[in-house]
Amino acid sequence: MSDGAGERPAGPVADPGLDRVFQALSDGTRRALVERLAQGPASVSTLAAPLPMSLPAVTQHLGVLEQAGIVTSAKTGRVRTYRLVPDAVRPALRWLDRHRLPAEQRLDRLAALVEQPRD
Repeated sequence: MSDGAGERPAGPVADPGLDRVFQALSDGTRRALVERLAQGPASVSTLAAPLPMSLPAVTQHLGVLEQAGIVTSAKTGRVRTYRLVPDAVRPALRWLDRHRLPAEQRLDRLAALVEQPRD
């Protein structure tokens, strides 16, 4: 018999990798960094230039993206360059796709109900 300590609650299955991707992308600054990196690799200073924050703050955001596996970095001399990891967000896209159709069907039913003529 178990006392329940250390057990996971019943419900959706946890996926730590998927959770990290969604957490990393939940911040607007990190999404802006990803959008910029979609254009190609860039140094920290290049990524930080348009942002209203310090270089260390940008580096922290990049660290979150790196821990989530969305970006990777390489250091050449004193310059650290970041680049997107191909298909890193594919698990999140698959998760969203699985939930999109049922949500769209519910919205379609709601729209049909609202649009019904009233007598």
